[in-house]
Amino acid sequence: MKKLVLLCSLVFTPMFASANACPDVLKFMKRKLNSQETVNMCKEYQGKTLLIVNTASKCGYTPQFEGLEALYSELKEQDFVVLGFPSHDFKQEFNDESKTAELCELTYGVEFPMFEVTKVKGKNADPLFRKLSKQSGMEPGWNFYKYLVDKNGEVVKAYKSSTKPADKEFRQDIEDALAL
Repeated sequence: MKKLVLLCSLVFTPMFASANACPDVLKFMKRKLNSQETVNMCKEYQGKTLLIVNTASKCGYTPQFEGLEALYSELKEQDFVVLGFPSHDFKQEFNDESKTAELCELTYGVEFPMFEVTKVKGKNADPLFRKLSKQSGMEPGWNFYKYLVDKNGEVVKAYKSSTKPADKEFRQDIEDALAL
């Protein structure tokens, strides 16, 4: 009997462990914007559909915060989360995180999670953005690049900055990812 129990545990444990394994794209701890609090990405976002966006406060695309917040508000009950990562890679982000947080919260009413200022391109890119770029084949070319990540942690599609949160095809891709 002991041999049977041992054999079952050897056979079935890897199946259960892999089913609960954290996807590579979420194996990070990230600091919240203008805070010392960190977030375990796996614990918070595993099994959710994500839209990961590199943002900037002083960019022509900055008004997209409003549309991104509207998407988040509308779909968060369906386990959809927008994750914002301010970046100064394109020289359009404040040097002071408190100013970035103020713009997001007061000007655009952002309630979706925002994280510390992050490098998103090149050899010094944050490991999260290196993974997103590798999976999608697209490195951010500007602010407000968007990566749609399914519930399994796979990049479904990447979107250029010009893709607006209200664009029909973009919205359909999100709805399709939520339906998986």
